[in-house]
Amino acid sequence: MKDTLKHKGMRNQLAEVLIAKGIKDQKVLDAIRDVPRHLFMDSSFEGHAYQDKAFPIAADQTISQPYTVAFQTELLQLKPNHTVLEIGTGSGYQTAVLLKCRARVYTIERQLELFKKTNLFFKKMGYRPKKVIFGDGYKGLPEDAPFDRIIVTAGAPEVPKALLAQLKVGGRLVIPVGFEEQIMTLFVRTSEKEFQKTEYGSFRFVPLLEDKN
Repeated sequence: MKDTLKHKGMRNQLAEVLIAKGIKDQKVLDAIRDVPRHLFMDSSFEGHAYQDKAFPIAADQTISQPYTVAFQTELLQLKPNHTVLEIGTGSGYQTAVLLKCRARVYTIERQLELFKKTNLFFKKMGYRPKKVIFGDGYKGLPEDAPFDRIIVTAGAPEVPKALLAQLKVGGRLVIPVGFEEQIMTLFVRTSEKEFQKTEYGSFRFVPLLEDKN
């Protein structure tokens, strides 16, 4: 598949849909306009790539709805060179949006099939996260902590304590919390021991499963 002027036009239309739904951060909207979402999906979905919908990818996972990607990214309030830990690399679309916002991204994927596929795709496309790791996102990445921002792209039944511990003071963690449906939740670390919590309503995600090994 190629990225054509037609695709770019469809991305511009998608950005307008997201603006109408309340997305305001210009960096985020520019990233949505820039990242070729159709290349992150199976070719059979190419014609639907710029609809505001989630679609299946490998390993029974999904590529998130563009509005969800934009909403989570906007909540992060990214600044250039922020270190971001992403839990759930998936197709890599969210990773690419973070990179376009000039973040330094460390990303973890627990599905081996997706990890291998997406890692190869990043190299082919010239996307350069700081690290792409196969492992259990619940544990975070203590050797590279603390992080300015942490984003979880799969539903979590509860907030992993390891992730809260790996957030800088002043840092922001965005995570969908719940079982059947998830509440998008923002934690801002206000001191070594205190966090401010804000909830933003219901979203649906593929569950993030804890590795019991």
